[in-house]
Amino acid sequence: MLLLSAIATLALHGALCLARPAPAETQNDCAPVHIMSARGSNQPPGEGPTLAPLVDAIVADHPGSTREPIVWPALIFPYAESSHNGTLAVTAQLTAYVERCPKSKIVLLGFSQGSHVIGDSLCGGGGLPGIGPITDPISTTIGDHVSAIVWLGDPRHRGNDTYNRGTSVRDGIFPRLQSQSCEHYAANLQSYCDTRDIFCDSGDSLHVHRGYIPKYLEAAKQFVNERLR
Repeated sequence: MLLLSAIATLALHGALCLARPAPAETQNDCAPVHIMSARGSNQPPGEGPTLAPLVDAIVADHPGSTREPIVWPALIFPYAESSHNGTLAVTAQLTAYVERCPKSKIVLLGFSQGSHVIGDSLCGGGGLPGIGPITDPISTTIGDHVSAIVWLGDPRHRGNDTYNRGTSVRDGIFPRLQSQSCEHYAANLQSYCDTRDIFCDSGDSLHVHRGYIPKYLEAAKQFVNERLR
């Protein structure tokens, strides 16, 4: 019932998201920093209104950076199919960029379902009702090219992970299995989740879920900048 209530609440509010076009790449050659972002459920294609300000802030500190949204439906219904497709998209786009530009520093940013699919790509996915079959993680020969990872409101949040930030100490609605731990990437990862968040804290507040930017924008940007030094 909690899962159905959370999904229904987000679906009801999805239409309120305002479209923001995805910025075009600033150059065709490999950039010193490349930012890949995965938007939240039901947000318009591109970076989405939640992550775009964080991407803008990082680009402002790193002129010449390029930006690339993960391309997948990001639908709340059917969630299992959408998140599975998103996981495959992250794996495909990240692999393609690393193979093309192995010397670039890569930043991965995710909000809500976007955090879910980045985590499932890096660390393995599926395995719980509502999110599909178990999938293998991307090879660390690809994943280790990622310099910084930031998640906001991850539905697969676990309350005791070392890379957690924010006030939540509870699991999300799809807590990551122990076999899908992201500890390999912990030094380069921060996952923000606050108490009562309807998805990452299994709480009752969509307002909290939508409140990570600007609350944590500066902290997340500083973390990314440190990892890019």
